[in-house]
Amino acid sequence: MPTLIERPTRVQAAGNLPKIIDEYVGRLNTSQGGISVAHMRSPAGWEEPGQTPEFEEYTIVLRGRLRVRHKDGMLDVTAGQAIMAHPGEWIQYSTPEEGAEYIAICLPAFSPDTVHRDDK
Repeated sequence: MPTLIERPTRVQAAGNLPKIIDEYVGRLNTSQGGISVAHMRSPAGWEEPGQTPEFEEYTIVLRGRLRVRHKDGMLDVTAGQAIMAHPGEWIQYSTPEEGAEYIAICLPAFSPDTVHRDDK
C-alpha cells in the first residue's frame, strides 16, 4: 500500500537570508536515510556557505534562477533546467539577482553531518 506524506517538515536553512526548505522525504520527515526530497524557496540576495557534500544532489529549478559556483567557475540554472552535483565536489548555491523555487533530491539523504559546509 502506498504511504501518503501528508505534509513536509520545515527545515532551518543555512545562509545569509531566510530561505524556506520543506522536506517531504528524508531523515526528518519520513526517517529515510537513502534519499531526501525537498522543496526550496530562496529570496533574491540569498547565499549559503560553500559545501563539499558526501551525497549526490539533483536540483530542478521551477522558477527563477539558481547560481551554482564550483571549483572551475559558475553556472546559472534557470526554470526548466536541472543540475547534478557529485559527492566530494565543492559547490555553493545562491540566488543573487532574483529569488528561486526549486526541488532538491539527495542520494543518500541530506544530513548536516555529511554536507561539510565551509566555515563562515
